Amino acid sequence: MLKDGEKGVIRQRGKDEPKYAIAPHLPCGLVNPDQLRRIADAAEQYGVPALKITSAARIAMIGIEEGQVDEIWKKLGMDPGQATGLCVRSIKVCPGTQFCRLGKQDSLAMGLELDRIYHGMVLPSKMKMGVSGCKIQCAENCIKDIALYGTQDGWTLTIGGNGSARPRLADLLVEDLSFEDAKSMVARVVEYYRENSKRERMGRMVDRLGLDTIKQDLGL
Repeated sequence: MLKDGEKGVIRQRGKDEPKYAIAPHLPCGLVNPDQLRRIADAAEQYGVPALKITSAARIAMIGIEEGQVDEIWKKLGMDPGQATGLCVRSIKVCPGTQFCRLGKQDSLAMGLELDRIYHGMVLPSKMKMGVSGCKIQCAENCIKDIALYGTQDGWTLTIGGNGSARPRLADLLVEDLSFEDAKSMVARVVEYYRENSKRERMGRMVDRLGLDTIKQDLGL
């Protein structure tokens, strides 16, 4: 029996033997025709019961048997990414200025850069990030541990949001950041979280330490 995360699987329900899901990592939800064909071909060849687009903008192949896992990954030739565990999950991103008429900042460029740096990074607890190109926040910034949204004057950084069984809305940390300053501030927040969290989500750490204390410690 495979554990969650082993060989990139997520355990599912199973009457006799456990079934598994796999979800190739698609940075920021961007996918090309070749990747779609490979997923479709593998699903047909191995009789995958269901394909599901996840909230993390991936395509999950659901109901796979343990003996099929290695063969399907070989067929796909794609990065398993990190679906479970105490780490940075897939980063949720809106189309931003590259495609959306309402976008104020390039969320795809920012999201891909953050995905390159942080996806799968091991931390005291799981962490979800979001990047939106404007204040509408289609990447659900308000329930992300760390999130950025664009305005005419730059990037706004929020921290401490989460859905979960104990939902919490994010707090505004700092506004009007340039692209590079926003990246640097995210790095500082991640490192602060690594050093100060007690195996808790970002929001619980903010509640415990206080937002003003965190701002002071970060020199804001």
